[in-house]
Amino acid sequence: MSLSFEGRVVLVTGAGGGLGKAYALAFAERGASVVVNDLGGDIKGGGKSSAAADKVVEEIKAKGGKAVANYDSVEDGEKLIQTALDAFGRIGGILRDRSFARTSDMDWDLIHRVHLRGSFLVTRAAWNHMKNQKYGRIIMTTSAAGIYGNFGQANYSAAKLGLLGLANTLAIEGGKYNIHCNTIAPVAGSRLTETVMPPDLLENLKSEYVAPLVLWLTHEDCRDNGSLFEVGAGWVGKLRWERTKGAIMRHKNSHMSPEDVRDKWDKICDFYDADKISTIGESLQSLVSVLSQVESGEEIGANPTSSVASASGINPEAAVGQKLPPSQFSYSHTQCILYALGVGMSTTDQDSLRFLYENHEEFGCLPTFGVIISQNAMMDGGLSSVPGLNIDLTRVLHGEQYLELYKPLPTSGTLTSHTTIADVLDKGSGAVILLDVHAYNGDELICYNQYSIFVVGAGGFGGKRSSDKARPPVPPPQRAPDAVVIESTTRDQAALYRLSGDWNPLHIDPSFAAMGGFKEPILHGLCSFGFAARHVLKRYADNDPSRFKAIKVRFIKPVLPGQSLQTEMWKEGDRVHLQCKVKETGAVVLSGAYVDLHPASGAAVESLQTGGLQSELVFAEIGRRIKDMGAELVRKVNAVFGWEITKDGQSAAQWTIDLRTGSGSVHKGPYSGKVDVTFTVSDEDFIQVVQGKLNPQQAFFSGKLKIRGNIMLSQKLEVILKDPAKL
Repeated sequence: MSLSFEGRVVLVTGAGGGLGKAYALAFAERGASVVVNDLGGDIKGGGKSSAAADKVVEEIKAKGGKAVANYDSVEDGEKLIQTALDAFGRIGGILRDRSFARTSDMDWDLIHRVHLRGSFLVTRAAWNHMKNQKYGRIIMTTSAAGIYGNFGQANYSAAKLGLLGLANTLAIEGGKYNIHCNTIAPVAGSRLTETVMPPDLLENLKSEYVAPLVLWLTHEDCRDNGSLFEVGAGWVGKLRWERTKGAIMRHKNSHMSPEDVRDKWDKICDFYDADKISTIGESLQSLVSVLSQVESGEEIGANPTSSVASASGINPEAAVGQKLPPSQFSYSHTQCILYALGVGMSTTDQDSLRFLYENHEEFGCLPTFGVIISQNAMMDGGLSSVPGLNIDLTRVLHGEQYLELYKPLPTSGTLTSHTTIADVLDKGSGAVILLDVHAYNGDELICYNQYSIFVVGAGGFGGKRSSDKARPPVPPPQRAPDAVVIESTTRDQAALYRLSGDWNPLHIDPSFAAMGGFKEPILHGLCSFGFAARHVLKRYADNDPSRFKAIKVRFIKPVLPGQSLQTEMWKEGDRVHLQCKVKETGAVVLSGAYVDLHPASGAAVESLQTGGLQSELVFAEIGRRIKDMGAELVRKVNAVFGWEITKDGQSAAQWTIDLRTGSGSVHKGPYSGKVDVTFTVSDEDFIQVVQGKLNPQQAFFSGKLKIRGNIMLSQKLEVILKDPAKL
């Protein structure tokens, strides 16, 4: 399908001839309304005439197109834009192409005024119009002299490379408004080159061979933004920056000498396996790694940005199953209270006192404090020492989090965390590392965390994309939320939360945040995680931490301290699905999230008394048995069982018995992944089976019990269904 510019308005500067004329004619041919700007100067930059612009406008109109002429200098940017607005009511694209011959008496200021400042003035005049209409396409024209330099053209080269810097920043600032800015470096015949190039070369450097790239870059379907292209003679190439791995030349508390630089010069200049840098954040990420290595006293010359894009960087076979050294976490009630304050609890809410006052009769620890207990497994840098994980820690992002409690967290003590590399996945653009962390109080398992770590640029090693060991996110139901809670964070929220142990300067230091591409320090993702969990706990569990079983979230976008968090909740049985947004922007920050709750004391009995399902009690008991048996049961069974309970011929409930991941679990609702066996049975017949009054084989052959999947695995359920009197 051909590209159309119907309804678009394009301003082309220098459109009286050469490239500008080719652009104007090409846009008009495809339906655009064109403002043809040209001073009509000669090749030395002198003179002024309307003839050049008028001729192009006449040519466009003769072919049925729409065009108006403008004869103002680019230094009168507002006038150029006003012409577009007066004639066509809007402005959609700006093409800057105006070249001046190298002239010995032309001073620096004139070159910069026309090339660089002129582009600034024209673009500034159009910028707010583009922002308001949420659309704009800008093409800046640089040159090979600006990119590579050229003898005798210092002023011209500086101005042309300045255009590239201007375009790159406009691309960053305009992206969220659907304003794209790209730069081209064309080689084409023009009024400037026709007197110095032979005719046969000029024939192959037609402006018509540049215009197609310009039209594509300015079309609404093109997603490129902030890119640089060389173009000419029917060829187009994209340029990018490269940087060597470099070398570190200093120790902690020592100076760096010129001799150190001399001795490492070959390594500094070695472009083998170079990094392709595209943002200032990427440019400065290596400095973070350098500081870390210097502080830790690692070997001088260690690579600050180890390659993670190559297949040799990630080796799943070597990494999976590896265990990190155990880590201990000692804490008192002070840390519990500090964490509660860090995730937004306040004495203004009397229900919060049980988490904020150590002498409260029901004083307890917020369930999500469980991530603090085990966070050193992710933050201490131990991942980089694991065989098969040659990763750059500056490229590590926290992608997802799962936390499950086996009993309420103690308000003080010393817990020991054991960390295992559960799996490594290849997502193409990066690698996902699944960390399973079990925290123990002595020999008693207290909680289980699964950290899903995304390593940017570490994909492409040929590994699998998914894992049955992952706790997957689950989308919310397709209906309006059952409950919504909106709560403001404070300007000091990140400063307070970091006192719980996440000392990343990204959350406190404005200059460090700027290095990562943020306009100010951002809130910790696990702080938003804590806010959302609190909202569920209060709304659906009466702030009772013993009701909390598990939480899963996927981190999507950052939150700025001071913004308001909007938690939307959907309750389905003992699972509460949730989604968290920034109230001011509508941006989703936590998705695919849910909290699993234990039934309230007596809730199942009450349900039976009001005509509920008898099987509720059975699954509650099965859950307790799995909790007692723990990981050993998972090791023996290694399967997920789904249950569909019917009543009066209609589906009444779904249950999942997960004996594949973690230490096993039971929850009401369907499983988000692949189930090994699914049982369908009525509530009455299910009770008959578990009480031993109905033989399972007879139930199956009579059609009372239906089984889909691996039927042989059903025999493994015997261990949790025995002793029917207790069930």
